[in-house]
Amino acid sequence: MPTLLDRLKEVTVVVADTGDIQAIEQFTPRDATTNPSLIGAAAQMPEYREIVDDTLKQASAELGADASPADVVALAFDRLAVAFGLKILQIVPGRVSTEVDARLSYDTEATLEKARFLISAYEAAGVSRDRILIKIASTWEGIRAAEILETEGIHCNLTLLFGLHQAVACAEAGVTLISPFVGRILDWHKKDTGRDSYPSTEDPGVLSVTEIYNYYKKFGYATEVMGASFRNIGEICELAGCDLLTISPKLLEQLRSTQAELPRKLDPALAAEAEIEKIPMDKANFDRMHADNRMASEKLAEGIKGFSKALEVLEELLKVRLTRLEEERDAVSHAAQDLFLVYDMDEDGFITREEWGGTDAVFDAFDVDGDGKVAPAEIAAGLGAALPLNLFEQSASATPVH
Repeated sequence: MPTLLDRLKEVTVVVADTGDIQAIEQFTPRDATTNPSLIGAAAQMPEYREIVDDTLKQASAELGADASPADVVALAFDRLAVAFGLKILQIVPGRVSTEVDARLSYDTEATLEKARFLISAYEAAGVSRDRILIKIASTWEGIRAAEILETEGIHCNLTLLFGLHQAVACAEAGVTLISPFVGRILDWHKKDTGRDSYPSTEDPGVLSVTEIYNYYKKFGYATEVMGASFRNIGEICELAGCDLLTISPKLLEQLRSTQAELPRKLDPALAAEAEIEKIPMDKANFDRMHADNRMASEKLAEGIKGFSKALEVLEELLKVRLTRLEEERDAVSHAAQDLFLVYDMDEDGFITREEWGGTDAVFDAFDVDGDGKVAPAEIAAGLGAALPLNLFEQSASATPVH
């Protein structure tokens, strides 16, 4: 019998909600989406330390030796999500969502600037903008930025979406995709009502996404609906047929390990028959509806605050890692200087093969430009590249003495 994941993929595009590249490889989704918390968690995993370190090193090299640690971290911070995105795009056939700094959520111009920077970084790496979704919080200011970006061919994923008014504004702005947060809506209602649980058919998050989906299909909007932030697979099953669903690795595994039939719950044909009134949308109506929706107001503000905090944690992580890299770099620099002084017999600023006196393999590894001489910078670069230890041991036995 097919699994729930198999059946879900027949009616819905499955997206991996993670920055863990290994998890994406395991579940073979079409797309992947990340956020600051997910990138921060992945960045702390040993298997992804190389991505973090390479990003920091590249930022440091680009800014130069006189750059402050704060400037290096700022540039690396902007590029880390792109670095993970590039890795993810090597696995998924579709798109990756990369998020604009949540601290810019109420600043249209700053959001535009950051989104364009992210796209330019992807394009500089040879990735078409058609494979990128820029994630922006569903504030009025964020939606206006997305409207402009879409006219430039920069596709957007409007996130932190909790109310129909946000969804309507996004559709009217012509954004590519929205991500209504199912689980966070449920969390709010459980806390507000004191209830421990809701049946999946009555889940407030499920009902909200269903309402948005039907509204879009009823009025022919091209904007895609991607349910997000799930708490259990019951919510997912109730939204089978949604355009896309972004799901955590834990819930993907539950779907994959459960064999059952899965009837389609959301269908454009059913939505077309529904009695739904069209909502006129401008800033005044958006603000009024947002103020009237206590859940959406509280969760949007809370979400922006939470993502902003995750960004601050990630910045601190990068500061710590940069300090360690600088310490390692200083140690390599001293080691290179000491090694060079030992071998530069005639003190002419170069080590020749004759002066080296060790194995040819080590000399050739240092002599990057193949000119038969090793300069101090080549020694430092070779040590920084972590040449095999046994090669140094072989050369050490032939160390010359002044």
